[in-house]
Amino acid sequence: MLNKIRVLVVDDSALMRTILARMINAAPDLEVVGSAPDARTAFEMIKSINPDVLTLDVRMPGMDGIEFLDLLMRQRPMPVVMVSAFTAAGSEMTLKALELGAVDFIGKPRADGRCHDDYGEELAEKIRAAKDAHPRRQTLAAPAPTPSAPLLAGSGGGRIVFVGASTGGTEALKELLLGFPANCPPTLIVQHMPETFTASFAKRLDSLCAPRIIEAQGNEKVEPGKVYIAPGHSHLQIRRAPHGYVTELLKTPPVNRHRPSVDVLFDSAAALVGRQAIGVILTGMGKDGALGLLRMRQAGAQTFGQDEASCVVYGMPREAFVVGAVEEQCPLGDMTRRVLAVSR
Repeated sequence: MLNKIRVLVVDDSALMRTILARMINAAPDLEVVGSAPDARTAFEMIKSINPDVLTLDVRMPGMDGIEFLDLLMRQRPMPVVMVSAFTAAGSEMTLKALELGAVDFIGKPRADGRCHDDYGEELAEKIRAAKDAHPRRQTLAAPAPTPSAPLLAGSGGGRIVFVGASTGGTEALKELLLGFPANCPPTLIVQHMPETFTASFAKRLDSLCAPRIIEAQGNEKVEPGKVYIAPGHSHLQIRRAPHGYVTELLKTPPVNRHRPSVDVLFDSAAALVGRQAIGVILTGMGKDGALGLLRMRQAGAQTFGQDEASCVVYGMPREAFVVGAVEEQCPLGDMTRRVLAVSR
């Protein structure tokens, strides 16, 4: 008999609880074992029914989702998937939730129950991944940037770093970039995230880290001291230009069900940058980036994969390791040092 993943739905809207429960119960391996309209009820139900995974509304009356999550992760850490409105305010709160230890997030379904065809399966996949995830509360403080010699631009012989991440990646990227000095190697990043979130994410990282971190707009010169994050609506790749390299955005179809796709970024690195590239694949669900990282390694790039113990979800790094794409596995806490060491 199939042991179903037991889910508690927390949302102040009765209609939204009904819609989410119907979608979750449609998956053969998932079961909604309860629903709660507020934080107080949720706490009591967690004690009584001991669910495997929680879906949590970001905004609720009284104690909102962020306050509830903060308390929950202190008292009884468990896998949580946030359900968020795709708005600027919603994105800020969701990023805070991920910092507090939520595994992942998904947008709210429409109140009339009509959603894009893949919404129900996407929700189910996130719950499955959360069940096996290793949620961890982020308590990092920004360290003083490490002094380093000036790094050459990509066009002048310096290394360029290419990074891919998904589930758990927002906090993993923060930990990676907190150790980058202001004159870090040019760095291009794909983090699976909706388009309404990537600008807020880049702005948040820019306020914490020494390098300049921006959401890529396309045609920016790729140069030291700058980190370019793919916008949620387009693939990001690197392109050769008369003065070196520039960023390029593509609206082409999703790859591995993602746009932006890590494979698209890594493939451009393999084709154009070769031995001067450094590839990094971090925590995430699925296999996006595995074959692209393999092509980078085959082109002479140095490649790193996050190890299982430090991943929230050991999916993408595992797939990359299995196909032989990862030259060196290392814990997240050591990734910055290793990447900077080979970038000289």
